[in-house]
Order: sequence, then structure tokens, then C-alpha cells
Amino acid sequence: MAELATRSDISTFEALSSGSLAKKAAIVVLGSIFMAVMTQISVPFFPVPMTLQTLAVMLIGVTFGFRMATATLALYLIEGAMGLPVFSNFGFGFAKLIGPTGGYLAGFLIAAAVMGFMADRKVTRGWAGMIATLVIGEVIIMALGYGWLTSLIGTEKAWLGGVYPFILGDMLKLALAAVIAKGVLKGASRFAQL
Repeated sequence: MAELATRSDISTFEALSSGSLAKKAAIVVLGSIFMAVMTQISVPFFPVPMTLQTLAVMLIGVTFGFRMATATLALYLIEGAMGLPVFSNFGFGFAKLIGPTGGYLAGFLIAAAVMGFMADRKVTRGWAGMIATLVIGEVIIMALGYGWLTSLIGTEKAWLGGVYPFILGDMLKLALAAVIAKGVLKGASRFAQL
């Protein structure tokens, strides 16, 4: 009975996978595929395209936990750097990591790690904690993206092309991520009891 109570109270997939390296590896690989797919759903913008990848980063961060979220985003970045077409518009290569989107890509990794760390500590269990965690992740992504873009095209152009047009869409993605993450974790908890 105590096992059921514990399993119904999971806060991340890492907690659900209960030490199984095979399960964790499968979740990490599936997460990197999910990231690659969500990245291809985009609305063209210059110099940075608007994609659903920030939604994917948020979901991975708050549901996977620190180690698995960090591993998933690191795998995604390695896949792209090694030539797999996983970046926006089926882009790939090391040049993408140092181009206009490089700061955002680095931000994805750091944001996922921070959100995963917070999820591991059950900050995301309540709605306020979930929203706060997602906002922190979003701020990390935008700050690193903006900072890097500023070094390439200047502060005003970076703001107008790399931050301002995405604020409303990212707030919508943030709200969507909170609802989806809560539902996914609740469903995973129930599945674990079967």
C-alpha cells in the first residue's frame, strides 16, 4: 500500500523509472526525438524562427527531472552538432550552435536542467510552483538567446527580432506546458499503479 501511495505521488519521469537505466535511456532518446519533431513545427521569423521547441523544452524540464532533462537536451544538441537535421528547418551542424540561434540552444540545455532540478524538489507539484518553474525556464532561454543575439546584431535588433515577437506566444506555450505536464504526470502516476 505504501508503494502505491509513493508511486501515485511522482513528480518526474525519473522518479517513475525507479532506477532502471534502460527505462531512463529510452525516455532520454524519446525526449530528444520529441524535441526534434517539435522544433520542425515553426512560423518563419528572422533572425530566429518561432517553433514549438520551447514548449518541448518546458515539458521535458518539468517532467523528466534534472538528470534526464539535462541528458535529453544534451543529446539533442549533440545530434544536431553531429549532422542530424534536428534544429529548426531541418538545420544541423556546429555552425547552428554559434549562429543566431546559438544562445537559445544553450538556453534550452540550462533551462531544462534548472526546471528539472526544481521538479526533482517537487516545486512543480502545485500550480504556482509549476508556473514559477516554467517562467524561470523561459527567462533563462530568452536571456541567453538575447545576450548571444545582441553580440551578433546589436541590442535593438536582438530585442525586436529575437525577444519581443515571441513574448505572447511563449506565454501561451508556458500555460499550455503547465496543463500538459500536470496531465502527463498524473497519467504516468496512474499507469505506474497498474
